[in-house]
Amino acid sequence: MKVAILAGGFGTRLSEETMIRPKPMAEIGGRPILWHIMKIYAHYGFSDFVVLGGYRVDFIRDYFMRYRASLSDFTIDLGTGEVDWLQAQAENWRITVLDTGKESLTGGRIRRARRYLEGGTFCLTYGDGVSDVNISDLVAFHKSRDTWCTLTAVVQPGRYGALNLSDNGAAVRGFGEKRAGDGGLINGGFFVCEPEIFDLIDDDLTTWEAEPMDRLIARDKLSSFVHNGYWQSMDTLRDKQVLEAAWATKAAPWKVWSD
Repeated sequence: MKVAILAGGFGTRLSEETMIRPKPMAEIGGRPILWHIMKIYAHYGFSDFVVLGGYRVDFIRDYFMRYRASLSDFTIDLGTGEVDWLQAQAENWRITVLDTGKESLTGGRIRRARRYLEGGTFCLTYGDGVSDVNISDLVAFHKSRDTWCTLTAVVQPGRYGALNLSDNGAAVRGFGEKRAGDGGLINGGFFVCEPEIFDLIDDDLTTWEAEPMDRLIARDKLSSFVHNGYWQSMDTLRDKQVLEAAWATKAAPWKVWSD
């Protein structure tokens, strides 16, 4: 199953980092948050990634093009270009990096990746949020529902739009404005999607969280997987500092993988 990661926005609320690079390339503990997200999925056996780039996509391309060489000992024959990897350290991942347009919105980016994703069920998430959600359980839950998309509902105080849920939290009935500290659940990303969702996206200027979500709700095709554990986005410099502090403890809650 493929994993699509939205990684093309401008990240204006984290301008301290994003003036020169896309937000998913901002580092936590010396590694891009995009790498942390991939490590979460790979821990559960999902290692075929499609990165939906846009703004400064060259940073993402360069990072992964140089990734193996930056971690490994090797001998290179400059005459022939042949490389002998003496001690390769890179993860066993397959990564497709796409330029989905600098100005595209989230829905537009997903739509542009259709040819790489429409072969079956796929995972989708944002390139700026980490969690200790059990991806295997999430996928199993999605497969138990007769819906086209499952989102992960998480608790986060303030700033975000709350979800209106029913069916013991498994069905989404609408979105609303969330008041800080009201204990409501929000859309935390970590979606599982069916190919039918592509037909709900109009064009490059479609926001995934707007019309497509409304259409899914109208068709009763949007489920929610309630996760009561850790979730944190990196929306602002303060969020980045929170994540850095957690990583520095050597026991970051989203680090579900072993070194």
